[in-house]
Amino acid sequence: MQRSFVKKASIFLVLALMISIAFVNGGKAPFFTTSEESTQVASAESVQLQDKIEEILQNEHLDGTTTGVSIRNADTGEILFDQFGDFRLHPASNMKLLTGAAAFETLGTDYQFTTEVLTDGSIKGKTLHGNLYLKGKGDPTLMKQDLDQFAKELKAMGIKNIKGNLIADDSWYDDVRLSQDLNWSDEPFYTGAQVSALTLSPNEDYDAGTIIVEVYPAEDAGENPEVKVTPNTDYVTIVNKAETVAKDGRNDISIKREHGSNDIVIEGAIPLDGSRARSWVSVWEPTGYALDVFHKSLQEHGIKLVGNSKVKMGATPDDATVLTSRKSMPLSELYIPFMKLSNNGHAEILTKEMGKVLKGEGSWDEGLRVIEDTVAEFGMNTETLRLRDGSGMSHKNMLPANGISQLLYAIQDESWFPVFKKSLPLAGMSKRFVGGTLRHRMTEEPAKGNVRAKTGSLTGMNTLSGYVTTKDGQKLIFSILINNYLGASSNMRAIEDNIATVLAKHEFE
Repeated sequence: MQRSFVKKASIFLVLALMISIAFVNGGKAPFFTTSEESTQVASAESVQLQDKIEEILQNEHLDGTTTGVSIRNADTGEILFDQFGDFRLHPASNMKLLTGAAAFETLGTDYQFTTEVLTDGSIKGKTLHGNLYLKGKGDPTLMKQDLDQFAKELKAMGIKNIKGNLIADDSWYDDVRLSQDLNWSDEPFYTGAQVSALTLSPNEDYDAGTIIVEVYPAEDAGENPEVKVTPNTDYVTIVNKAETVAKDGRNDISIKREHGSNDIVIEGAIPLDGSRARSWVSVWEPTGYALDVFHKSLQEHGIKLVGNSKVKMGATPDDATVLTSRKSMPLSELYIPFMKLSNNGHAEILTKEMGKVLKGEGSWDEGLRVIEDTVAEFGMNTETLRLRDGSGMSHKNMLPANGISQLLYAIQDESWFPVFKKSLPLAGMSKRFVGGTLRHRMTEEPAKGNVRAKTGSLTGMNTLSGYVTTKDGQKLIFSILINNYLGASSNMRAIEDNIATVLAKHEFE
């Protein structure tokens, strides 16, 4: 009721302003003044748009919430609608808009991560006399097949024995594995995976620091189900407490790693005719995980450690020789899984990488300073921000909706903007790496294939910010931050989608 009263009062003020300006201008009441003029004037169509959005924001599901909404003209940057737009709210994964923009601006779209295999020894005959180092420099796309390729290349050099230690080097970043506000309960899952400069991904989603655990029914009821781990590694221990039950029985498999260990507990039941259960599970200390899989790759290609060799972690000497290396895909390609699937690990790795490259320290503190400095250049008021991580998993991040819409407006002039915009989820498009987290939302035109926006969701928070074109071709920018709600997040998504659809349907002329 209070919001409605305030909004109606503001509409009367706008109308009064329109009448006065129309009188001064000989009866003309333009929608916007020209770029040389400083006064913005609302048209009847913009007032209608405000009314439509205000009506949506009267939804009972928003009672007790704080909801910031900012809508801008994408060509002029003028704010067309603002509700609590300057309130500092939790952005959830809309934080990735800042991280993504900062990384493109500072590192560039062609930037690649590197992984190296080095030695401090020499090859004599078929034996490498000296230590072999696997040095990571942040690559989240490193996979088992890449470690296999390293092993093939070492074998091609004639190496069959290593008379020295096999050492994993993750010193490119600091040794802080989890961002400061990550919830304890999030840590075992892929959304809360630990960050290391040397890490491994199980498939082309590139969820670094995770493995895929699949559970299949056994041949007979009463037996433990079969468990498959990808990639194959002894770094984790499967604790199989689950049971295969008769056909048409219950299917309630639970897959969860115990906090602080690499014990993955399988519980529940799976019927004989049941479909597999699958989960991406984070590992505890991903450096050791990558090292274990590399050791297996060497063994599989006939390369073995001899003598008193050990497998351990350490730092590579400055004068070590590079035997082989690998570069990741460029950021322009990595941003597809990063933004489309809202990959938390990518955001945190990019944060640390910016800190390393620009400040000389691969840490959250330095990376966040780079992000803050960069978004300030795009007109965001840093006095209104609190940045605690790069992904938005922190419940202590704070951003205003007007700040996000300002960023989205300012970056349109950057050379990398087309790649950035393409990486955003596209509403209603069913292909996973096109529609991303919006592939099942806004599946009807004119929002379908039109709304490009970053989603965000945490307990009690739901956000959506991006771009949309109206029915008459006007380009708009919007940011919607819903905080402190109770109940189903689907209700919040419906409200966001309703606003974006109203924008897509609107006509200013």
